Order: sequence, then C-alpha cells, then structure tokens
Amino acid sequence: MQTNILNSDTICAIATPHGMGAIATIRVSGSKAFPIVSQLFEQHGKLFDMTKLVSHKAYFGQIVNNGAMLDEVLVTFFKGPHSFTGEDSAEISAHGSVYVQQKLLQVLIAKGCRMAEAGEFTRRAFVNRKFDLAQAEAIADLISSESEAAHRVAINQLKGGFSKELQVLRSKLLEMTSLIELELDFSEEDVEFADRKQLKALLQETLDKVNKLKDSFCLGNAIKNGIPVAIVGQTNTGKSTLLNALLGEDRAIVSDIAGTTRDTIEETLNINGILYRFIDTAGLRNTDETIEKIGIERSYKKITEASIIIGMLDATTDYLSMLSSANEIRSKVDFEHQQLVLCINKVDTLADQGEVLLGQLRQGLDDDDVQIICLSAKHKFGLNDLYNTLKHSQPLAYPDATLVTNVRHFEALSHASESLKSVQQGLEMDIPTDLISQDLRDALFHLGSITGEITSDEVLGSIFSRFCIGK
Repeated sequence: MQTNILNSDTICAIATPHGMGAIATIRVSGSKAFPIVSQLFEQHGKLFDMTKLVSHKAYFGQIVNNGAMLDEVLVTFFKGPHSFTGEDSAEISAHGSVYVQQKLLQVLIAKGCRMAEAGEFTRRAFVNRKFDLAQAEAIADLISSESEAAHRVAINQLKGGFSKELQVLRSKLLEMTSLIELELDFSEEDVEFADRKQLKALLQETLDKVNKLKDSFCLGNAIKNGIPVAIVGQTNTGKSTLLNALLGEDRAIVSDIAGTTRDTIEETLNINGILYRFIDTAGLRNTDETIEKIGIERSYKKITEASIIIGMLDATTDYLSMLSSANEIRSKVDFEHQQLVLCINKVDTLADQGEVLLGQLRQGLDDDDVQIICLSAKHKFGLNDLYNTLKHSQPLAYPDATLVTNVRHFEALSHASESLKSVQQGLEMDIPTDLISQDLRDALFHLGSITGEITSDEVLGSIFSRFCIGK
C-alpha cells in the first residue's frame, strides 16, 4: 500500500464540466475545509453555525465575501472519514455562471485553499483507503464511458469485482510462497513443506485465471474504446456510402470516381448499448498513384487491427468478380480472432435476384464462418440486418464477467503470467528453492501493482494526472 502522505493542504476545484450551465459544483477537501467554507457561508444574515453541522445534509444560504453576496448556494458537508476523500469535505452548488465559478475559487483560495491537482481528490481517497487503485481507475472509466457496455464494465470494477479476483489470486500465491520460503529456513535438514504435486496443481490453476483475465483485455479494451469495425473492399463498392448511412450524415465523400477515399475515416456509433468504431478505408486495387497506394497500405493495416471486417461487394459486377473479391478479403481475415461480414451492396439494381445471388455466393465460398447479407447503402435497405449481425458478432453474453480494460493492468497480468511460467519451469527442472521463491514474489509484485498494494509515487502520479482537475 502507498505509504507517502499527500500534501495536507485543503484543496478546491470545480467538479462540474467547465463552461456555463444551470448549476456548478465546487469541491473543497482537507482538514480546514469546514472552517474555510464557514467564513463565507451565511444563513439569515449570519455566518453558518458550525456547531449545528450535520454531515451529508445540504444547507441553503449565501456565499458572502467582504460583506457582498456572491451567490445563493446549497452547501453539503461531509465529515471524514465518511466522505469521498476520507477527509472533511464540502460541496458548494452554485449557479453556473463562469464568473461565479471563478470568483468562488478566488475567495476560497484567499481564505486558505489551494487549487487541486489533476485527480487529487481521487488520489486522496486512495491513500485514505476508501478504495484500491484499480477501483480508482474505474472511476475515470465510468466518467468517460460512452456506452451501456462500457458503463457496466466500469461499474463492475468500481464495485471491486476485479479487485476481489486479484485478492483471491494473491492469497493463493502467498500460500505457495510461504511454504516455499519455510523450506528455505530448514534447507540444511532437507525438509519439504510444500507437496510438489499439489503445488503444481495450484500453480496451474492460478496461471489459468491470470491468463483468462489477461486474455479478456482484447474484448474489454474494445468495449471501452469502441469495437473496431473495418469497412473494406474494392473501389466503388459503396464503403463510404455505407459509413454515411450508418452514421445518418455525410461524413465521407461519395463519388463515382474510383479511389476517392485516400485515407481512413473513423467514427463511433452506439448500437444497442455497445460502442462500435467504424473505419472507412481506401478501395483495394492495383494502382501506381503514390498517395492512393499509401491509403491502400493503411487499409490492409486496419484489417489486421479490426475485430470485425465488413467486406463490401458490388452486386452490379459479375458473379466471378464478386467471388474473387470475397475470397481476397477473406484471405486477410484471422478467423480465430476476427469476424467477417460480407455485404452484397447495390441489390436495389437487381430487381428480385438478390436472394439468388446470395445463395450462389454462399455456395461458392462454402464457409460457415462468413456471414453474408444483402443491402443497399444508398437507399438504406438491409441496415437492420447489418445492425443485428453486428450485435450478435461479439461475445457479449457475459456482460457482468470481469474484463480487463486498462493497458496498465494488462501489462501487469502479462508480467505475472511470465513469472508463474518461470515457477512452473523451475519446478519441472528442480531448480533451487530460493529461485522459485523469487519468481513467486515477482508474480505477487505485479498483481499487487494493479490494486496499489505495491506502487511507486511515479506510477501514481502518472495515473492520476490523467484525471480531470475536479476528480
């Protein structure tokens, strides 16, 4: 656990979004929070009587500075340790005038507060053991969540779901380490306290759980930042038209001229509570035009980065050309980690032949891993089929499962996994017990760094610097 004591200053900051609004909230936290606010807060023409203060109760009154009323406000006092930060805190809810907000900060600073640093309220809560580091980071994820799925994952982490799993893993590792290190104390007597068969079984169980959490990062990160969906295909197949149809606006330039899209265009869209990041790419074709070639290279790169690939096919071309295009796109897909949806576009030009062409293509591809739908991006026909396909294309059937969404957590789990593998190898090779013990301690260190049980000031500073000032 972090042992350094934070600056004992009383801090203040605007906790609501910057700019003008109906209401603005200013937070104050620290040992002098109550005395400072009480010097400015009046009720019925008199300074607020602090002897009558009731924690978690809102009081109506006025903020008065040098005898002049600044604003009518609601002030809520929170007595530590029963507050967000664990310290005495107050929240002043004023009218959302930018002038009022800035003037409130000025008078608070004049009375003895200082401006909070980025994430300092949450950092104080962490230091005061209101929650661990993983839960603190979940607060930032909750604030920035843009979809129901991202919100759900952040809430689960905030409630401590991830932390509880890590506690179980660390307790098992501590049990292993204690038995191994006990043997070191009796090394001269050649005593084994840890049954090697049971130790190997426990080690494998722990490693499996660490790897499961680590592997969940792919999905967790996609939910947090938007599941990447690359729209690919040859020129003039309707990729940009589809992007515009999905977004409901003319985001990408649409033209009959081949090679109009020279670079990738990315936009996010919330579909049934899940955020998707659609990427319109340059048309795939052989070209000597330098800029277009760069765009095509980026298209291939986006295919490798996407979780879902939408392959656009032109229904106005002949069947063999369409099948060739489908096979070319399919050859770029890693079906173990990616999903392919082929869209036969411009079916509005085929009269009633769309279903016939669909059947031919399914037969020609002979691949159950490829989903095929018919649509007309121009007339927005078949978009619901695409929405439904996307909705069921990701393994989101377990929304309450613990998912890793943070790169720092992923890296720590990866290091822990490597350390546990080293322990396995050491047991198989019957290497000295002190080396096995060191690898176990390394695994404990990496898991502990996630929740903040073992974390440096430098790491904490990096984490909380990404928070907003009022949080």
